[in-house]
Amino acid sequence: HNLDHGMEHILTRDERSASYMADAYARVTGKVGVCEGPSGGGATHILPGLVEASESSIPVLGITSDISTTSRGRYALTELDQESLFRPLTKWNVVIDRADRLPAQVRAAFRAMTTGRPGAAHLGFPYDVQKDEVPETEIWAQTEFGNYPALPVAPDEVAVEALLDALLSSRSPVIICGGGVVISGGESALAEFAEALNLPVATTISGQGSLPETHPHCVGVVGSNGGIPATRKIIDDADLVFFISCRAGSVTTERWRSPNPKTRILHLDSDPMVISANYPTEVGMVCDARLGLKALNLALRKRGKINKEFRGKERATVSKQEKAKYFAELSGSLESPILPERLIADLQKALPEDAVIIADPGTPCPYVSAFYELPKAGRYFISNRAHGALGYSLSATVGAAYGRPNSKIVGIMGDGSFGFTVGELETIVRYNIPVTLIVCSNSTYGWIKAGQKTGFGERYFSVDFNRTRHSAVAEAYGVKGFRVEDPSQLQATLAKAVAIDEPTLVDVICQPLNEARAPVSEWIA
Repeated sequence: HNLDHGMEHILTRDERSASYMADAYARVTGKVGVCEGPSGGGATHILPGLVEASESSIPVLGITSDISTTSRGRYALTELDQESLFRPLTKWNVVIDRADRLPAQVRAAFRAMTTGRPGAAHLGFPYDVQKDEVPETEIWAQTEFGNYPALPVAPDEVAVEALLDALLSSRSPVIICGGGVVISGGESALAEFAEALNLPVATTISGQGSLPETHPHCVGVVGSNGGIPATRKIIDDADLVFFISCRAGSVTTERWRSPNPKTRILHLDSDPMVISANYPTEVGMVCDARLGLKALNLALRKRGKINKEFRGKERATVSKQEKAKYFAELSGSLESPILPERLIADLQKALPEDAVIIADPGTPCPYVSAFYELPKAGRYFISNRAHGALGYSLSATVGAAYGRPNSKIVGIMGDGSFGFTVGELETIVRYNIPVTLIVCSNSTYGWIKAGQKTGFGERYFSVDFNRTRHSAVAEAYGVKGFRVEDPSQLQATLAKAVAIDEPTLVDVICQPLNEARAPVSEWIA
């Protein structure tokens, strides 16, 4: 113990925030994110970020202290069966009871987190074990397991040919990409494949960045959150859907209605349990997304000229034109409260191309997913959609800023979300992290209220709260605050906040979701 380590430790104000920071750091760097917290209540607080990371295929290591092994069963302060607590929620989990096993268990955690389908891990360190000696010769690392995906798996050649045969036999195919294309670094291979066959490419929320959303073959986000009728139509009209690193879950498929159950399905995923979980699958291919797409491109080149025309570029163009028309009706509005569509349009003008946007899963997520056009491939948009816990984006901006210090990091949240992690404003100021935070202020838990409107006949229950002057709260912490009620002042205010090389917060008085034309087809998916 007491070895020099060279790590920078970020003190947060809440264990949840630490886990969200580690998650965002991992997403923008391709490296393992690490967070730590104390035993007992601290362990329960660090769980939300680990659960989100695991379900999103992001490697985050949660380290917790624990009571001494000799104190177990004696009602020691903070005693908790941490191994049982973390077991169902992580990919690797152990409380290390012997110091001589510590190096091997740490290495095992990194192998588990970064291979196959990435995920979170937990290591518990009892107090007495922390005081034991470990031979320095046992402390070594296999460095490739610090990045993910490590040891990616290539596809079976027979599956590659079978998948191509099936795809080429279709009339109107479409690709739907989940998060694995960006995770694997397969963006250029995807572009090559889509362009070679002239295929339209849609994405899930976590799949955004698989192609630039300005790419002529990119349809944008589909599903009940961020999809609109024009994007849904391209899926419904397809006779074959090729899922790439996508679980085909309830949101992406609008509760398994789009594509309909009779559509032909091809599926590529690194996790064999995902394939055919929700749809009968004609051809499944278990492999890393990048390696799978490269193999498909190679096989396609070997086949020579393909006499098949799928009109993907044309189909994507029609869909995007319909979306642009829909968006234009609202994005120039001078209404007050400010329409979220106006916020997205003005934000698009204010941000540089390499900005990273982190949206909380409530009010901001569907609008950014549907209407903000990411101009570059790669990880430039993050939303914690696996479990959708509020309070993510404010904390996550810190992790993203450390992972990508030369990019502008913007966190967008509702005022409900702001209340969950407002204390991290002090962390942001203490480390002088020049992020810009945008609060959509509408005095309600908007997603829940919108669900009560459509699902329960406007029988609202416990969803409204008092308005807060978030800019004043920010100023109290030392963050430069702005407040906007007039839509004509929004673009200039956003541009000013983004340009300042210090922490800023823009409090935008927004239209509530239950009064909006949000790009959401089903509030409880």
